[in-house]
Amino acid sequence: MRKYARAGESLPAEKEYAFEIAAANLRFGAGATREVGMDFKNMRARKVAVFTDPNVVKLAPAKMAIASLEAQDLPFELYDRVVAEPTEDSWRDAIAWARQRDCSHFLAVGGGSVIDTAKAANLFSVHKDAELFDFLNAPVGKNLPVKADLHPLIAVPTTAGTGSETTGTAIVDIASMSFKTGISNRALKPMPGIVDTLNTRTCPRELHISTGLDVLFHSLESYTAIPYTERTPRPSNPSFRPLYQGSNPVADIFAMWALRTTVRHLPRIAKNLDDHESVSQMMLAASFAGLGFGNAGCHLCHAISYPVSGLNKKGPGYKHAGYKVDHPIIPHGISVALSAPAVFQFTAPLSPDRHREALAVFLGVTPTDASVTAIPDAAIGAHLSEAIASFLDKLDVPRGLSAIGYTKADIPALVDGTIPQRRMLDVAPGIGDVVGNDGRECLTKIVENAMQY
Repeated sequence: MRKYARAGESLPAEKEYAFEIAAANLRFGAGATREVGMDFKNMRARKVAVFTDPNVVKLAPAKMAIASLEAQDLPFELYDRVVAEPTEDSWRDAIAWARQRDCSHFLAVGGGSVIDTAKAANLFSVHKDAELFDFLNAPVGKNLPVKADLHPLIAVPTTAGTGSETTGTAIVDIASMSFKTGISNRALKPMPGIVDTLNTRTCPRELHISTGLDVLFHSLESYTAIPYTERTPRPSNPSFRPLYQGSNPVADIFAMWALRTTVRHLPRIAKNLDDHESVSQMMLAASFAGLGFGNAGCHLCHAISYPVSGLNKKGPGYKHAGYKVDHPIIPHGISVALSAPAVFQFTAPLSPDRHREALAVFLGVTPTDASVTAIPDAAIGAHLSEAIASFLDKLDVPRGLSAIGYTKADIPALVDGTIPQRRMLDVAPGIGDVVGNDGRECLTKIVENAMQY
């Protein structure tokens, strides 16, 4: 385990010395969706803006949520045009809709795309004069502070992946720049998130796998992020402390539980969609991972995934099997996984003990098992990379970027699209803990190695 600063120890002035835990208000339980109407009644909601997508609106989770509102005689308006992998255009449409409806409360029923869209619509319905880029993360946007109270938002996830019900993060594809970015602010956090373990039972195998991989790498990235005490600069005011702070003792607990749970249960779901125990456990893991990365941060797999997805439309045009859409799509969890073997081979030498613990999870042994302790620190990266690749093979994940159509000629563009993802790079081992390093040289090497494995 990494050592953390103890009280009384002095640190260089420019480094962080504290971390914050933004706790989520969560409710777990089979059938808990039916309680949302009572929740809004208790909040004295005047009118509820309900966000979902064209598929979920036809399914039991949305029907149950709407019936719950109707049972309490609560006025509501329905927005069911959320798209998978939201773009700036789809966000603008949702924001315009919300600004015209004068709703007092928000409800999101769907996957991360729905919850993130509802967060954005909520934010901009309060800040009526703001432009989209005003709140986007720097350096892409202005990263302005959220000064006004937002409307209460209840999130009901229908996938086990993003953990968006626990975080103040919302992600969007900026098509004009060919990469994703987002908004990160604690003010966006849903209160509460209702995790109904029945709500993912209708998901197809491909969706379970993609969203489950997001959980896997939320966990592994937050656990291997630089320690919060290595992040620079120290904020001049506590209100400036970022969501992505670096690994810390509290986030570690959630991340490691989610990692173990995902490694155990995701392959079981891939083999049997009726394994309800594993489906329920993955719902818990998604929220636990959200509590981990929401307070520690993701790093390189996620940072690289944003241009991988963004450039796909103009480049390879890859369309993942099992997704019924009329346009190219690399599901988020798949885009994150493609670089993972290369990423953790790069990061392992920088914190070998943590990567050794992760390797033990993939091998199904304890960190003190001789099969793990006998591996030299210098070789941990290769072993972990191989273990991750083997895990991904069992889930039918394409073997690297070249398997979805990228070539060596695309490497500069992929790196260029990763460089602006500063909130993740700032907690990335080998980049965030090296003063003045934008990461270009390291990222180029990682992307080259991610072409195939």
